[in-house]
Amino acid sequence: MFLVHPGGPFWARRDDGAWSIPKGEIEPGADPLATAQREFREETGFDLRVDRFDPLGSVRQKGGKVVHAWGAEGDCDAAAIRSNTFMIGKRSYPEVDRAGWFALDDARRKILGGQQPLLDALERLLAPPARTGG
Repeated sequence: MFLVHPGGPFWARRDDGAWSIPKGEIEPGADPLATAQREFREETGFDLRVDRFDPLGSVRQKGGKVVHAWGAEGDCDAAAIRSNTFMIGKRSYPEVDRAGWFALDDARRKILGGQQPLLDALERLLAPPARTGG
């Protein structure tokens, strides 16, 4: 599971329960998947070059933001991300200060609580088909 850690002073000393899927605001009328692809690029510097996106559903975070997510099989160097930036006062901070690949159990510990259902959906997607007796 690929997760990103938010940049800036508020998140600097937080780890468990602070990571997220790459995400952003969907403009009115915009396609959610196209927005997800753009946000991934802005927060990591990588283009998603995959053939298939599997919808994982959406969750509403504590602050009210609705996060839509997709599963996709791919690879990128988490240590090589290049994130866009934001300003607080006169200082610039990366929107994402680091990224990482996590096993599902570790991702459950790292991800924001409100995004946990997205991991459940990913786990269901990756589960082998149930065997039927016969």
